[in-house]
Amino acid sequence: MTNGHIREIVSFAPSKADHIPAIRIAASVAVPLAVLLLLGRVDLSIYASFGAFTSIYARQEPLRDRLRHQSQAAALLIASIGVGLALAYLQPGPWVVILVCALVGGVGAMIGLILTLRPPGGLFFIFASGAVGSMPTTPPVLLALLAGVGAAAWSILAGMAGSFLGEGRRGPVAPVPAHHGQTRKQILQRGLMFFGAAAIAGVLGQLSGLSHAYWAMVAAVAPIAAPNVTARLYKCIQRIVGTFGGILIAAFLFSTGLHEWHMAVYVVILQFLAEAYVMRNYGFAMFFVTPLALMMVQLAHPASPTEILTARMAETAIGAAVGFVLILLTRTPAEREADTQAMPILRHSDRKKKVS
Repeated sequence: MTNGHIREIVSFAPSKADHIPAIRIAASVAVPLAVLLLLGRVDLSIYASFGAFTSIYARQEPLRDRLRHQSQAAALLIASIGVGLALAYLQPGPWVVILVCALVGGVGAMIGLILTLRPPGGLFFIFASGAVGSMPTTPPVLLALLAGVGAAAWSILAGMAGSFLGEGRRGPVAPVPAHHGQTRKQILQRGLMFFGAAAIAGVLGQLSGLSHAYWAMVAAVAPIAAPNVTARLYKCIQRIVGTFGGILIAAFLFSTGLHEWHMAVYVVILQFLAEAYVMRNYGFAMFFVTPLALMMVQLAHPASPTEILTARMAETAIGAAVGFVLILLTRTPAEREADTQAMPILRHSDRKKKVS
């Protein structure tokens, strides 16, 4: 790895009023969690949190496009929660859960591509179905779905209110393509890539003997949605490094003896910080995404902090390694040629900078 690569991995993109969608997204999470805390139903928090993931979609898009895309994303997220609830209720065993969640990720990635959803890919659908499907106990299905639907609906309303803060109206406005521009073959290839990466990582994660194999699945598919091979490989490295940093933050927070309302507050703060930096430097954002994910799971189903910290670190390493290898193996001839041409240029650029 050259100095140029390292600089790309650690550098921050310029700010594009990222605090505005970050505030909206944090508010989308805060209100459902506050309601559940007041009702004494924090066991429903994980379903509400996944419903609130609706707010992550259509960032800085014009209001009409955001309304359409968030409604579509909400439907996919609620369907993923529904699949997870069915798995948790039926208890078919970990191998079936892995297979079904990988399928959810592949299908979700294809539908998201057709609908031009952003962020692209099937990561959130795998996370929702995998986390819910792995729960040892579940509340009544209708209550869980109601929590998810309610949070998703609130997120859509908050998305509409975001336009009053200027999101999608002034400043940075995300362009919305009229068409996905992909052939059927390309769409199918994308789905198979997400399915394959998630399935392989899930199997290896399960064989590791640790808990939460779906974390390996999420880590494997996270880089696939990046626009080119180099960006995907960078994202693999950023995922691992950022997760390890986030583990340290999570370990410190857990060591302070958290109550339910503490964790709910931290979830909102961490969600804001993650969204404020995710478009600027993915690795740095993982410092906040990691404790956020751990707090979400711990709030709904408390477990040994040592167990979940160890599992998160190991499963992420497994998944990122799977993603890294698959990205290299599935490069097209054009992408291989581009990599061959780019490496000498990067090395030459590094030598010139050292000389100067």
